[in-house]
Amino acid sequence: MRTSTTVRRLPRALAALALVGALTAALSGCSGAASGASAGDKAKAAKATSAAALGGQKGLVAAAEAEGHLNVITLPPSWANYGKIIAGFEKKYPKIKITSENPNGSSADEIAAAKSAGTGSNAPDVFDLGTAVLDQNLDMMAPYKVANWADVPAAFKDPSGKWIYDYTGLMSIGYDSSKVPAPKSLADLLGSAYKGKVAIKGDPTAANEAASAVYLAALQSGGQASDIQPGIDFFGKLKKAGNFISVLPTQATVNSGQTPVVLQWSYNNLAWGPAGGSGTNPNWKTLVLPGTALGSYYNQAINKNAPNPAAARLWEEWIYTPEVQNLYLAAGAYPAMLGAMQQKNTVDTAVLKTVGTPPSSFVQLTSDQAAAAAALLKSKWSQTVG
Repeated sequence: MRTSTTVRRLPRALAALALVGALTAALSGCSGAASGASAGDKAKAAKATSAAALGGQKGLVAAAEAEGHLNVITLPPSWANYGKIIAGFEKKYPKIKITSENPNGSSADEIAAAKSAGTGSNAPDVFDLGTAVLDQNLDMMAPYKVANWADVPAAFKDPSGKWIYDYTGLMSIGYDSSKVPAPKSLADLLGSAYKGKVAIKGDPTAANEAASAVYLAALQSGGQASDIQPGIDFFGKLKKAGNFISVLPTQATVNSGQTPVVLQWSYNNLAWGPAGGSGTNPNWKTLVLPGTALGSYYNQAINKNAPNPAAARLWEEWIYTPEVQNLYLAAGAYPAMLGAMQQKNTVDTAVLKTVGTPPSSFVQLTSDQAAAAAALLKSKWSQTVG
């Protein structure tokens, strides 16, 4: 589900394109086993702004293995290939156990869990956040620069290392072709054929993916990134028509027919269809609408109160390896390092050919636009849509 975000200082224009699959497994809790790392070791790791501060990659690995744990949060296995990403980390570092919490949670849930846990052992070590929520909580992030920092464009990262983009998708319509006609526009969803059938990924005032559905509706209804009111109005009409349902869509609700139409990131819709593997719906289709497309990068960040600070930093190093960036790509989520990987011939060309060339341009809300949109949603969503 994730939370309210958009992208940061990347003014982009339109485009359309579909992406493929997804995986996310979420985490905030920690196992109760005792850690082998001393308080002094953890304090040193918590101040490290690069692996060099811990003696390089070998020193970082040793420190992380001494901690023996990593807490992640809101990373569903079917989101951006996080199932394989988590499994790959545990295989590479078998001495580190991952605890994954609240996989269907939002970015707001990640922050709430961190605030609730404080410096406790069950606090999230790392975050995968939407931009709006990140911007509101920058004081909770620890600066850190991964070894491949230079391979991420300057506009995709905080100069001090408090956040760094990891992947993006495009907002799309997923639909069960055996239960509803194929929509050709967002306006089609107002028709009687979609009564009681249209869902989004949670509460737009808290979840980025849900908020992004409203942003897309604004762009497709004459609004713009600086004016999302037409998107709220569209969902008001959808509710009045009896077509919008307040059900959190999952693979299970899709397969049962409860949510035959879902607005969500293209990599998540693709993961629920034939490309997603066993248990997915063979009739599930993904449509990225023509005209103005909406994208949004998510952000990696380290909790400044991470109970396993070395493992948190090792996780970030793992995320920004070509291996993991290619796993994002295989799920249809374009990774932040894609340009550098193409130049260095470390991208999986077969996967890139299957997924398709990334869009040359698409709309992403700036952090200021995201903040304004979030404020408008908080004041207008419930009274308009309920």
